[in-house]
Amino acid sequence: MTMHKDPNCECCSLWARHVEGAGFPVSVVADTHMDAFKRSVGVPAGKGSCHTAQVEGYFIEGHVPVEDIQRLLAERPDARGLAAPGMPIGSPGMPGPARPYTVYLIGKDGSSTPYSQHGH
Repeated sequence: MTMHKDPNCECCSLWARHVEGAGFPVSVVADTHMDAFKRSVGVPAGKGSCHTAQVEGYFIEGHVPVEDIQRLLAERPDARGLAAPGMPIGSPGMPGPARPYTVYLIGKDGSSTPYSQHGH
């Protein structure tokens, strides 16, 4: 897995440790042009977060839990990737009490549909 992140963001590194703990080696690319990179891989407006990872042809946007990534790679939907918009408190890499948030599946056409719910 390759993760692009702003060089000054620390929560991204905490998320990388979360997925590494599940057996996904993560190489980090410090990127000061994150908006352009997000557009290039197909992250739709309004679904962005602080970091963007790529794994096996999919993007993983933001603090997506590793179990969602594992499900994505097992099911192999015809999609661009997964997105956890914003920086949800309590998500992997974001300390604090768990709050409800949704991970979205981003279709090839840029559409988004709920994929999983967390923090409920």
